[in-house]
Amino acid sequence: MTRAAVPGLPSRYPIGALLPAMYADDDFAQRFTAGLDTVLAPVLSTLDNLPAYFDPALTPPDFLPWLSSWVDAGIDPAWPEDRRRAAVARAVELHRRRGTRRGLTDHLRLCFGVEAEIQDGGGVTWSSEPDSALPPAPTGELLVRVRSDRPLDETRVLAVVRASCPAHLTCRVEILPGTPADDTGSPT
Repeated sequence: MTRAAVPGLPSRYPIGALLPAMYADDDFAQRFTAGLDTVLAPVLSTLDNLPAYFDPALTPPDFLPWLSSWVDAGIDPAWPEDRRRAAVARAVELHRRRGTRRGLTDHLRLCFGVEAEIQDGGGVTWSSEPDSALPPAPTGELLVRVRSDRPLDETRVLAVVRASCPAHLTCRVEILPGTPADDTGSPT
């Protein structure tokens, strides 16, 4: 999409009307400023609608990648437009939870429309009881199991997981057929 030289777009602020009175009846001055109006009309229209360019729901589709770069949404051009808009709109929220189970689960749901079961091998646990048992030795691996009834590109899923995985863990993804039986077993 282009926002330059839109044929027939009228200027909301015609320059000819702003000229001193002595040029109001001057044919050359009016034609000259009308040419400038034609060039400036798309620019002024863009500026008049500038807030819409910063709203992921309203911005033109060709502007989404640029808007995405502002919030590091990491949108994939192959995604449908509504998913790209949602990723840009939720980017800040997802960055707040980056590196957590809930953040990774939400990110995978947004990117691929799937639920994930995440097993953290980092060896971290907590207890409300004093002197509780220590966690098992860490495996050092983050295992993400994704169930999907449609084919998924494992390398793309792994790329999303690696981007959210803590640096001290390795990542592994398993894509299993079918849909999850229930969402209660999925950690949040």
